[in-house]
Amino acid sequence: MLTFRSVTGDNITYMNTERKLNVMDFFAAHPVFSLDKAVEVLARGGKRAGVVDRLKYHLKTGRLKRVTREVYAVVPPVVSVEDFRPDPFLVAKAMHPNGIFSHHSALELLGAAYSVWNQCTLYIARRRRPLLLDGLTIRFLDPPLPMQTDSCKQVGTRRIERQGMLLDVTGPERTLVEGFSRPSLVGGLEELVRSAAGFTTLDLELLEEVLRRYNLAKLWAATGWFLEMFQKSFHVPDALLTRMEQRRPRSRVYIARDQRGGTLVRRWNLILPKSLLSLGEPDER
Repeated sequence: MLTFRSVTGDNITYMNTERKLNVMDFFAAHPVFSLDKAVEVLARGGKRAGVVDRLKYHLKTGRLKRVTREVYAVVPPVVSVEDFRPDPFLVAKAMHPNGIFSHHSALELLGAAYSVWNQCTLYIARRRRPLLLDGLTIRFLDPPLPMQTDSCKQVGTRRIERQGMLLDVTGPERTLVEGFSRPSLVGGLEELVRSAAGFTTLDLELLEEVLRRYNLAKLWAATGWFLEMFQKSFHVPDALLTRMEQRRPRSRVYIARDQRGGTLVRRWNLILPKSLLSLGEPDER
């Protein structure tokens, strides 16, 4: 039987090549992974200690980089451990496999983000402290109240492949609504509008469903204003705008909590920053 030498601490052990290939296959399929995931896939008889020893070996050889106490990243062959920067989305996924990426992270994963941002956000079952990773902050958020029940968690989400791993992310419709709900998490209103304008399509029925679950007049108005601004791009029927207009706030409101000044858009009873008013579709008249 062919063997290879594995060094663990001061001890030298031997493993068969079939087992080594299994480890390499695991690394290829999981560029970033948790210790629990490695034990689940690699442990024989659920023996955690053996997996830990093998990971220590690959840490020493530079094949792995420890990201957190229980999260590891596979280092590409041509990159040194010191220079390697693991993908923050995959790190967050490894830490919370059931998390849902949101806000600006969703814009990035959907390929619509207008700008690069130094923050990654995802919804998890129980909020925890942020993680600072190579100058980028990973923030773990409580799911919004309207989306906390089991029947609502996956509303308006989709799965996106990234380096062979599937990530759950809020889709364009939910990202738009939740961006208007918490503009600070999408890089501001202008970033949201510029990014969302780049969506290839919007499911208008799903968009209405998300808005009904939130049931906030300001969100109906903000989303209605956006759809009116980009009515041709997203093939928005006048009837939908009329329905949304009927749900607008009864009195004038600022679109953002910390906003001061702006221009009133009467149809929606929204006071908007002037910078937003020039972001719509070109006037073809």
